[in-house]
Amino acid sequence: MAENGMHGTTILSVRHNGKVALGGDGQVTLGSTVVKHSAQKVRRMYDEKILTGFAGGTADAFSLFARFEEKLEKYNGNLPRSAVELAKDWRTDKLLRRLEAMLLVADVDNTFLISGNGDVVEPDDGIVGIGSGGAFAQSAAMALAAHSPLGARQIVEESLKVAQSICIYTNDHFTIEEL
Repeated sequence: MAENGMHGTTILSVRHNGKVALGGDGQVTLGSTVVKHSAQKVRRMYDEKILTGFAGGTADAFSLFARFEEKLEKYNGNLPRSAVELAKDWRTDKLLRRLEAMLLVADVDNTFLISGNGDVVEPDDGIVGIGSGGAFAQSAAMALAAHSPLGARQIVEESLKVAQSICIYTNDHFTIEEL
């Protein structure tokens, strides 16, 4: 993103031992300045059955949240279908194509990364991170899932702490949801 645009965050989803957790930090920056510490980038949708999180431009993400919620309603909470339909719209709609954000979405059975390039990616191991600290958090989560007794929620929390300690665009105001 441009230096003067909204930048950075960490969103992580972990599917482990029959649970799925999705968490993110609360930092919003404008260029090199932190303008908010406690943004809510993670939320529940569709009768609390779908977890969602965004990285990228805040206004863009809210537009995508609204569109995704419409898809969930239209397809009766069918997450795979809703994700694909949102990605199709995002890729083909001239206004949506300009949005700079990514979404992670999860329910009890599926986890998807959705991007404006038309991507709907389901991670092989159930662990995926997005945003400027996403790779740090994902790496930590992969190690914790393989080598610790922690549950999904605890893996997300500990992994976000690792990302926060490395990525200057990630803070320690976490929101974590679990199904």
